[in-house]
Amino acid sequence: MFQTAIRAISPASVQIKNVTLATCPATAYIAPIYCLPWACAFMTYRLLPEWYPQDGIQLTWPRPDGDWAPLLARIEATLERIVIATTRFQRVLICVPDELTQQRLATTFDAYGVPASRLQLIVAPTDDTWARDHGPISVIDDQGQMLMLDYTFTGWGGKFPAERDNRLTQWLAEAGVWACPVATRNLVLEGGGIETDGEGTLLTTEACLLNPNRNPTLSREDVEAQLAQDFGVDRVLWLANGHLEGDDTDSHIDTLARFCDPTTIAYVRCDDPNDPHYPALAAMEQALQAFRQRNGEPYRLIALPWPQACFDPDDGHRLPATYANFLIINQAVLVPTYGDPADVTALHALASAFPEHTLIPIECVSVIRQHGSLHCLTMQLPQGTLTQGTLSATAIC
Repeated sequence: MFQTAIRAISPASVQIKNVTLATCPATAYIAPIYCLPWACAFMTYRLLPEWYPQDGIQLTWPRPDGDWAPLLARIEATLERIVIATTRFQRVLICVPDELTQQRLATTFDAYGVPASRLQLIVAPTDDTWARDHGPISVIDDQGQMLMLDYTFTGWGGKFPAERDNRLTQWLAEAGVWACPVATRNLVLEGGGIETDGEGTLLTTEACLLNPNRNPTLSREDVEAQLAQDFGVDRVLWLANGHLEGDDTDSHIDTLARFCDPTTIAYVRCDDPNDPHYPALAAMEQALQAFRQRNGEPYRLIALPWPQACFDPDDGHRLPATYANFLIINQAVLVPTYGDPADVTALHALASAFPEHTLIPIECVSVIRQHGSLHCLTMQLPQGTLTQGTLSATAIC
């Protein structure tokens, strides 16, 4: 059963990189909300919310010899739909495995009418398709200068090979793709593991960020200190409950609950008491109801429906279908759908969260076969991060 408790942050001093920092005044919050005292001294950079204006998105195309091989045609069809939908509004950077794929996709998207100025195909070595987790995380300083943070990616705690994906952001930097500096970080962190309101609050899960398979030598306080320093956050909303069967990420927040704006959170609700997810997601819902905005007001919560259980046709294990894995781009929101009656309900719910955006459904039945969904495949690239000029097909050897 979910229980609320009060944690008071008392004044103290914290050592970060040999600098002693004064803390914020003591403040009481509902238990999962933590005021990060050391954030007072590190407000140079701010983590951008997904709705910040974008230059484009990044995709990593599947290798023909990779995990997607048995489903290659199906996943490519889904990725093509993402590209066609996104290029109506902004650019798409696609890392492809070889020149043959590069040339084939250039021809395909030209036939679909995708403007060449909105597409960049670049040959680069990769392991898998999950750009959300191996892509750069963008922050902005108080002068409006962008910086990309390149965190260590280990294949979700060493579950899968990830050396090439971990190297990809630097590879693209060396190729001149980025229009801003890139800074490397030793911290193991994936983009799907964090959500922000863009105003100093971070939403995440304990199961992911505090998992010993990520940063085993770091305490909660150590992790919070790094988040404060890198992202300029002074509050962390920790979710202690919530998961999806079939998920490899140890409960990434982008599969469970998402900021839609600084005051609104869309989240997965399980309404079937007989479903094994029900207790944990009910506890998560109660935690979200207990969270407060900085001004003390509760968040506006938008419940997303629970799709019918999806199972892998080969071995029968459950697949992690979720409507929380939507993608916000310029003027539009791409929403994963699963050929389920709940698809329409999810679209209506998200329409209330994004009344000024065009909602575009993207069928993702094939994507969940590899235990991710739409948001997991993508990484937004905020305005000021992609180089300008012609984005024609470019090869890196």
